[in-house]
Order: sequence, then C-alpha cells, then structure tokens
Amino acid sequence: MASREEETMNPFNGWNAEETAEFAGPWLRAWTGNNPEGLASFYTEDAFYSDPAIPHGVRGRGALLAYFRALLGHNPRWVWTHRGSIPLERGFLNRWHASIPVGDRKVDAEGICIVQIREGLIFRNEVYFDRAGLLSAIAEYRAKGRKSG
Repeated sequence: MASREEETMNPFNGWNAEETAEFAGPWLRAWTGNNPEGLASFYTEDAFYSDPAIPHGVRGRGALLAYFRALLGHNPRWVWTHRGSIPLERGFLNRWHASIPVGDRKVDAEGICIVQIREGLIFRNEVYFDRAGLLSAIAEYRAKGRKSG
C-alpha cells in the first residue's frame, strides 16, 4: 500500500466516468461516417494506435490518418457507442459497442480500448476485440459476391 507521501508525489491521473463520457461521446461519433481527418484531430502528432488488424500499430498522425482513410472508407456506415469506462493512468479503459454493416447484415461487436490523453488529445490508443464474427461475415459477403458475379 502506498504511503500518503507517495500518493501525493505520484497522484493517479485517471479520468472519472463523467470526464470519460464527455470525451468518448464525440470521439466515438467521429468513427462513424467517413471523416478520417475529423477522427485524426482527436490524436496527438506523435500518437500510437493499434487494433487487431494492425497489432504492431502505427505511430504519428500522418500514418494514423492514412490508416483511418482506408479503414473508414471501407466502413462509412458503422456506428460506435460508449458503454462505460475504467480509469487508467492518464486516461481510461473504454468499453465500446460497434454496429458494423456487412452487405445486408449487421455485425455487433463489443470491445475495449486503452485511451491515454495528453493535453486533451489521445497519444496512445490500443483497441482489442474478438473479430471472428466480423471476419466470418466479410468472408460470407465476399463469397456471395463471387457466386453472383
């Protein structure tokens, strides 16, 4: 257990539920639609971002923007919502839901991401979710396209 002096010297800077919801609402809405520049505006110039498709991540707003352009271009109709959070040092663990259209069906995904903030912008964002259902839906959609084409 940390002493009172240690707690004062190293205060925990996690975000509370209200701060998280205030930030996560607009940020997650920026994932919806095809506005990669708007989404990238939530990130620092030196941001690190990773997700299951790019587990080693990308660093820097330029690389992030290139990735977001491709990702959002393929998914302009998905919808992301905030489900809750847990405070972390310099940010929060975000619990989210994504509704992802794939052809004529919708895939619902639940996940988490580590969000760390510096001067009001995300400097680290690591996204985690089981994408098996999404990959299966994409494979079925592509198979239907080959059969009808």
